[in-house]
Order: sequence, then structure tokens, then C-alpha cells
Amino acid sequence: MVAEGTPADRFTRRLRGAIRRDARRLLAAGPPTVPMLTVGPEVPGDAQVQQVLDLCMRLGEVLLSSGESVDEVTMTMLRLASACGLSAVAVDITFTSVTMCCHRGMTAPPVTSMRLVRHRSLDLTRLAAARRIVVEVESGRLDVRGAARELSVVTEARHPYPRWVATVGWAGLAGSIAVLLGGGALTAVIAFVVTAVIDRTGRVLNRWGLPAFFQQVVGGLLATLATVGLLTIGAFPTGTGPSLVIAAGITVLLSGLSVVGTVQDAVFGFYVTSAGRAAEIAVLSAGLLTGVVIGLKLGFHVGVTLEVAGALRVSPGQFSASLFSGAAAAAAFALAGYAPLRMLPVAGGVGAAGWGTYGGLTQFAGFGPVAATGAAAIVVGVIAGLLHRRFRVPTVMVTLAGITPLLPGLTAYRGFYELAVEGLADGLVTITIAMGIGLALASGVALGEFVTRPRARSTVVVPPPDGDQQ
Repeated sequence: MVAEGTPADRFTRRLRGAIRRDARRLLAAGPPTVPMLTVGPEVPGDAQVQQVLDLCMRLGEVLLSSGESVDEVTMTMLRLASACGLSAVAVDITFTSVTMCCHRGMTAPPVTSMRLVRHRSLDLTRLAAARRIVVEVESGRLDVRGAARELSVVTEARHPYPRWVATVGWAGLAGSIAVLLGGGALTAVIAFVVTAVIDRTGRVLNRWGLPAFFQQVVGGLLATLATVGLLTIGAFPTGTGPSLVIAAGITVLLSGLSVVGTVQDAVFGFYVTSAGRAAEIAVLSAGLLTGVVIGLKLGFHVGVTLEVAGALRVSPGQFSASLFSGAAAAAAFALAGYAPLRMLPVAGGVGAAGWGTYGGLTQFAGFGPVAATGAAAIVVGVIAGLLHRRFRVPTVMVTLAGITPLLPGLTAYRGFYELAVEGLADGLVTITIAMGIGLALASGVALGEFVTRPRARSTVVVPPPDGDQQ
């Protein structure tokens, strides 16, 4: 028998054992921060990889051309690839291209594919159908070939409504914005007709291949010259606010810019695409500015001055009218973007919630326009995130419609007017405020969606040190 020794000896042995275990634990190599790519017994073949990559690339093109943020497009493509059996893939997206690579370990070369995004058109029905395909693949109801066939049907299908319905939507958006800003029925009707003419003219110019910059110039010029002409012949009675027609037209032309996607890309670290979208917004806004200022200058030459409408009066009746107009504007934008008919009430409700938050903060709580816009955008983003989590509604479908009543059309027109009449300094200050409102819109929506986004948790397992396994 081995004597166990005194209590002091036993304590010394236990202490030494504990120190040795801690030393081994301290000197042992830890697990990798990023899980390493392992080579399994089966490597996906070229045919399977090509089919999955083609499906994911086509889906990414649909999402990106519809205005989705790069973060959302990337995550959706990775989900679809994983559901189709490719887990070791990488996606790289710039403003005009989508690149995807499948890594197959050390036993087979990687496969890389690239696709250019040449056309951008807003079709919210197509967007919803493309996302539905992803859900069906993840649930196992569709395989790769079936999903490819369904996606071909979606991308080759015509718009769900005739083109004149979209024109009615854009015109209805302008009329609703005119009422929201304090205009009467006559102002709303004129804004409706002028915007319908601008939309049809823009469609013709688009068929001719005219660059988007010049289309914006033509749109701003038509909105201003039409208002100048109607004011010259006395179509606007006293107190009707003809400048609201131009402000409504500017709002419609601004609604097509991807402000939300630009800020979301910057927030989530996709700086190249964010810079590309920011450059596009700057160029198109410059075109709009050029058209409006030229129209104002021509009006001065014929003795017509389109002064900016005053601040919106504060009253319960006007607040209710503006709330209803905000809902109508959001629903009209959804209609113009070919959203499913069942989504129009949802878009209207989100638009009313956003504008109600903004109007309540500015008219009754004394908030400034930038802070109030940011708070309203957070509300829109939260609602969009919740609808996406609960009903799989694409967030872009809700956010684009919800922020439309909050776009700074009147502030932008005031800045354009000051540039043309009062000088460079005043105009730049006002335009900077309009830019601040746009950034508040985009960042507020991004924050609201982030708050409601499901949190991904790390599943890295740390193995126990030697000697502690049982």
C-alpha cells in the first residue's frame, strides 16, 4: 500500500495537478475564429454547381434591379445556395455586377460566375414572386430545376397591370402629395394631369434610349413650365399654391432614387455599391435641379414668378387630411410599382403611420424636420421588419411606399427656387436640409429593419483541454 501522506502532502499534489491542467489549457491552441473549409467525401460536380450558381445569379439580378440592398441580396443568394446543397460559396456584388464563387476544397477547382445588371425596373410583384421561390426551395417543395423554371416564368412575365395603370399610380402619388402639402382639389387635379404627362413623356424618351440624367432634366422642366403656363393663363385662382404642383412632381421624380439602399449598403459595409448608388443619386438630382431652374428662369423672362408655398397650417382638420393623403400617396406608389393589389392597403397603412409620426412630432411636439423624419422612418422600418418576419413581405415593398410621403419634395423645390432667385448661399443651405432629410429617411429605415432582424448566434464549439475529458 502507498501511504497517502499527510493532509499537507495531499493538498500539494492537488495544487500541482491544478496548475498543470491550467498550464495545458493556457498553452493549447484555440479553435479557429472562422471555421476552416473541410473537404468531405463528396464534392459537388460541375453540372450541379453551374445549375445552382445560375439560379442564384438570376435571382440576385432580380433583387438588385428592384432596389434591394446588397446585404439583403447577398444573404438571400447564400440561403438559396445552401438550400440547393452548396454551402461553401462567396458572393461579391458591385453596383452593376454580381459575382458568385463555389469553393470545392482541395480536390476540385473553384467555379466562379459573373452576371451584369444592365436594366433596373421596379416591379414589386416580380420581387415578391422571386422571394416566394426561395421559400419553396428552402422548404423542399422545389428542386433546382423546378426553381429555375419558376424563375424563368417570373422574369419573362409581363407586368401584372397595363402601363397606363402605373401612370395613374404616379399621377395619383403627385395629387396626394399636393393635398398633403396643403393644396386644394384643383391643385391636386393639376398635379395629377401634369405628372401623367411627365410619365408618358419619360416612357417615350426611355424607348429612345435617352440617358436617365436628361430624362430627369426633361421631367423637372415639364413640371415647371406646365405650372408657369397654367399660371399665365389664370388657371390657378388666388391662394391655390401653384408651387405645390412642382413640389409634387419633384417628389414623384425623387421617389425613383435608391436612397434607402444607398445608406443601407454603407451601413453594412458595402462601400463600393453605396458609392455607385450615391453617384447615381447625385447625377439624377443634378438633372432634376437643372430642369427646374431652367423652367424658373424661363418663367422670369415672361414675368411669372413661382413663389414657394408657405408652411403647412396646424389644425386637426388639416392633420386628418394630410394623414389620409399620406396613406393615399403610399398606396399610389405601390400601385405604380406594380405591387400586388392585396398589398395596397398595407402600403397605405404604413404610409399613414410614417406621416402621422412625422406630422405629430413637427406640428404638435416642436421637432425639426430632420429629427422628425428620422423618427418616422424608424417606425416605417420597424413595421417593414415585422411584416417581413411574420408574413415574408419583402421589406423594400413596404419601406419604399412608406417613406414616399416623407420625401422632401417641397424642401427641394424651395432650395431650387432660392438658387435661381435669391443666390447660391441660401439655396445651398436649403438643399443641404433636403439632403439631411433624405439621409434621415434612409438611416431611420435601416435602423428600424436592423432592430427587427433575427439575430444569428455563433455555434463554434470549444473543445475541452486534455485530461478534462470524461
